[in-house]
Amino acid sequence: MNILLLGSGGREHALAWKLAQSPLCDKLWAAPGNPGIAEHATCIALDATDHPAVIAFCEQNVIGLIVIGPEAPLVDGLADSLRAQGFAVFGPNKAAAQLEGSKGFTKDLCARANIPTGGYLRVSSETEGMAALEKFGAPVVIKADGLAAGKGVTVAMTMAEAQDAVREIFAGRFGEAGAEAVIEEFLEGEEASFFALTDGSTIVPFASAQDHKRVGDGDTGPNTGGMGAYSPAPVLTADLKGEVMTRIIAPTVKTLADEGMPYSGVLFLGLMLTREGPKLIEYNCRFGDPECQVMLLRLESDLVELLHACAENRLGAIEPPHFSDDTALTVVMAAKGYPGTPEKGGAIAGLEAAEATGAKVFHAGTAEKDGRIVASGGRVLNVTARGTSVTQAQARAYAAVDAIDFPSGFCRRDIGWREVAREAGNA
Repeated sequence: MNILLLGSGGREHALAWKLAQSPLCDKLWAAPGNPGIAEHATCIALDATDHPAVIAFCEQNVIGLIVIGPEAPLVDGLADSLRAQGFAVFGPNKAAAQLEGSKGFTKDLCARANIPTGGYLRVSSETEGMAALEKFGAPVVIKADGLAAGKGVTVAMTMAEAQDAVREIFAGRFGEAGAEAVIEEFLEGEEASFFALTDGSTIVPFASAQDHKRVGDGDTGPNTGGMGAYSPAPVLTADLKGEVMTRIIAPTVKTLADEGMPYSGVLFLGLMLTREGPKLIEYNCRFGDPECQVMLLRLESDLVELLHACAENRLGAIEPPHFSDDTALTVVMAAKGYPGTPEKGGAIAGLEAAEATGAKVFHAGTAEKDGRIVASGGRVLNVTARGTSVTQAQARAYAAVDAIDFPSGFCRRDIGWREVAREAGNA
């Protein structure tokens, strides 16, 4: 079948790489894509906010499956527009995508469905926010309600830091995403990510991962969209995964279906593993970035078959996804200045040498200029490797990182540190 992939980041490069491997894929287009995606797909200029243009392209090119990579087009309702014209789409409708589009929507759903999560208050002004902080005290979590590219969350360890975060949101730093905010209980424990596929009725586990949000080694500095990840996450044991499926994912899917918002696509859970058990921190309505990169490096099933079955409401009729027992680990190489204003245009060399080590380099924020690859965004490359342990995958990923010449870039040097310490018996 002909497939259209929407997006241009590292997640979409990983999706393109895996989709193109399927015997079910006849022709793969990507919009807008990037130089890495162009190795697997025909990249086209297509504005995802222009629904009629996307529909016209799909009609002209007999597209059998549309895979929507990033969250913004889902929250914007692109899946609804395409489904209304009879197209098979991987990704939830606009109503269900509120799971990511509104933090308050998700917290309210958790309250209705008795899903374990932190206590919270929704606020719509700085005054309300400050009053809520007095109720919670510090530490506390402050979240802009809407989409903020992974940067709208502050884990405030002091009241002063919390007050600054509230002021920042209502001063307009995050635009419309900050019209409301959620003040949330600080949860103690270890974070992990879990992914499941659903067609609205059938639910199948996909994979687990752990990412590293802070920009600096030792989990220091501001939050980012993610500086690295590894999969699977051993802290998510089989028992814990069963608990997550039963207590969090199943009631979410059932509640959304019962309320006329059936969810079809991937559910990405950010979890805190507390003493009381797993609690939901947040939902995302698409594959994580960079978690997607490490999960797909382990995936042994046909990705097209899985996503198409989701889109066509027949997930229960196919084999569940199968993964290698190996660990995959990715290191994000970012442009200096990230997560603030990144330096764009920096030349990158050594990508072939990096892949000669056995690693896979996924392009995130790259462009081609005068025959060279240059940085065009904050997170630029995802250098990804497999191994029989986190320790081995980490060593292989950093060996590939060291083969890359990117003078205006930087990376964390400790991705996977918690599990490496556990494997060494030091945790």
